[in-house]
Amino acid sequence: MIELTKLNDVKFIVNAEIIEFVEETPDTVISLTTGKKILVKESGQEVIDAVISYKRSIYSNYS
Repeated sequence: MIELTKLNDVKFIVNAEIIEFVEETPDTVISLTTGKKILVKESGQEVIDAVISYKRSIYSNYS
């Protein structure tokens, strides 16, 4: 799970496993496998970095 910020400054948690793709249009739009789209304040790179950090924290427990 990663924490992101909606355009109205409300923080929320999203399951990183259901992110299908991220677009910058110029706002960052996250499309989920459920078909839902979410506009966030974070840049595309910040979303990617958060997902990578999340995945590293999970998979580091298996080494």
